[in-house]
Amino acid sequence: MISAPDRRKTVLLINEAREAGARLEPACRVVGICSRTYQRWTCEHTIKADGRPTAKRPEPSNKLTKKEIEQVLSVCHDPRYGSLPPGQIVPKLADQGVFIASESSFYRILHKAGEQNHRGRSRAPKKHTPPQGFSLPTQQVCQNQQHKKAGGKCQDPDQS
Repeated sequence: MISAPDRRKTVLLINEAREAGARLEPACRVVGICSRTYQRWTCEHTIKADGRPTAKRPEPSNKLTKKEIEQVLSVCHDPRYGSLPPGQIVPKLADQGVFIASESSFYRILHKAGEQNHRGRSRAPKKHTPPQGFSLPTQQVCQNQQHKKAGGKCQDPDQS
């Protein structure tokens, strides 16, 4: 987003260039915007501020209601589904002819509620850190400053 003062300055620079004889396209290209952006900024003969921060954004009509969110959480807390991931809960409910929300909605709701933990009988994955202090066999090693000073080229220690 370009701030209003930067917008005004850009438009003034383009107007100045046009008064000096430049065409709109090349003048816009020099400042890094397209001519359509310039036209949008200057329509109605005023420099418009960016309307995105103040734009009204209505809620989607298909947004889950609080009741549906509570229903998803209650299903996930049910002992029959407590150890199952949403990828297994949703199909089991579908087999019973029940649809509450999609699998991704289940994951999103569990994540927002802070309950998106490992579910199931398998062990939770562990984070492993790679071992420290080793180099790959393909890496070349400079063992002393003599090699570095010789044109900045390193030699493989096995070849010296």
